[in-house]
Amino acid sequence: MGDHVPVRCPVCRRTHTFASPVYPCACGAPLAPPLLRGAPAEPIRHRTWTDDWVTVRCQACGRQDQWPQPELGCPCGTVLRIPVRPVTAAPTSSAGATAAQRAAAAAAGAAGPVADGTTAQPSVSPGTPESPGSIGSPASGRPTLIPPPRAVAAPRPTFHPVTIRTARDAVTAAALYLRWLGFQEVVQPEERPASGIDLRAPGLVAQVDPTTRPTGLRAVECLWLNGLSASAVSVFFSLAGYAADARARADDLGVPLFVMDLTGTPQPVNAPADELLSTGA
Repeated sequence: MGDHVPVRCPVCRRTHTFASPVYPCACGAPLAPPLLRGAPAEPIRHRTWTDDWVTVRCQACGRQDQWPQPELGCPCGTVLRIPVRPVTAAPTSSAGATAAQRAAAAAAGAAGPVADGTTAQPSVSPGTPESPGSIGSPASGRPTLIPPPRAVAAPRPTFHPVTIRTARDAVTAAALYLRWLGFQEVVQPEERPASGIDLRAPGLVAQVDPTTRPTGLRAVECLWLNGLSASAVSVFFSLAGYAADARARADDLGVPLFVMDLTGTPQPVNAPADELLSTGA
């Protein structure tokens, strides 16, 4: 599991708890960028692809690879870059072997001797007998009351994002997220139309801004007008966040706004986006 660190937004002063994303190393072990605890997060105002990737060493095999720089989308619309501890000297072979053995032991998962000599035991949840005199128990003398079945919404499966390296990847990541929310037949045109709409589906129009500047007011209003003319929900995705007036206008118009980091995972930044995430399509 990745590190958890407190992060304060320097713009609105909100404090968040950020969990480092976990990636699969080529050796199969989970890998998370080590966060630099205590270092202030920096607002992302201009993006460069070189600065948005960090070198991370796998603690199991010692392999070094490039992974997306951890980012956090604040509800105020600011996208924050989370500092990561730089890679130092390579670990010794004995340390790498020890880490690999630990990873293999954790993967085994079977009960048996572990490093400290103790034996892992499977957890057992004891049953809870009915208390005497309760409704439906023999001592009460009353018939058993069987409650009607409740309609429970099926939980969504885990969202599997796609890493963003190009502008096209950003549109693909947004399309995957919309399908995960429940929108059917999400279409991604080969060429971006003059309207600026990147994705369409029955009852949906969506736009993706992959640029390095915060999305402005005009873009949000144009998307809303396209949705109004098509009697569809309008959803906006941005890599660099939103200008303050664009965020306020989206709240007034009920346009869901999402920010995406380079892992391809959108995060809601306003109330309409929170509602869409909770209810789905």
